[in-house]
Amino acid sequence: MVKLNVLGISYSQTQSGAYALILTEEDGDRRIPIIVGGFEAQAIAIELEGLKPPRPLTHDLFLSFAKAFGVAIEEVVIYKLEEGVFYAQCLCDNGRERVTLDARTSDAIALALRFRCPIYTTEEIISKAGIVLDFDKEQSRSAAEKDSAPAEAVQSNTEFSSLESEELKRMLEEAVAREDYERASRIRDEIKRRE
Repeated sequence: MVKLNVLGISYSQTQSGAYALILTEEDGDRRIPIIVGGFEAQAIAIELEGLKPPRPLTHDLFLSFAKAFGVAIEEVVIYKLEEGVFYAQCLCDNGRERVTLDARTSDAIALALRFRCPIYTTEEIISKAGIVLDFDKEQSRSAAEKDSAPAEAVQSNTEFSSLESEELKRMLEEAVAREDYERASRIRDEIKRRE
């Protein structure tokens, strides 16, 4: 088995309204992009960013429910890739027995992040779906583009660029309270860019 880590989420370049969840092998250079829907991406991104919604989302409720009844997810395994669809299982333990549950891969990853459990796949799947990115070339190209770009293009051109940092932090709290996580993510990115 190959251990995977969640690298991040980005907008899908191939499917409108979808996101690409990027998994990376722990001891290697291969990445697995998995297309997920907006709600699934939101559930994963919230946990990755450490955002705390005012009310529990579905995966948070599942975590609370499982803890209340002494159930833990010990690991998530992406065990099959068929016609571009990844299949996953959650290995659960309640102290008396171990049970394997079928799950959508996006849900399994969202739960793995909340339960702090490892994610695995097979060598066959990572050989089929894995890609290797040459970061040296990408970084060189990105640096060259920045050097040749006008100064204004390098500056942030987001809707938040004219706001003060304190105002951004207040807006971030409001966006999380309203459960507008997409906006919260954009505001957080602007705050990070300034730091």
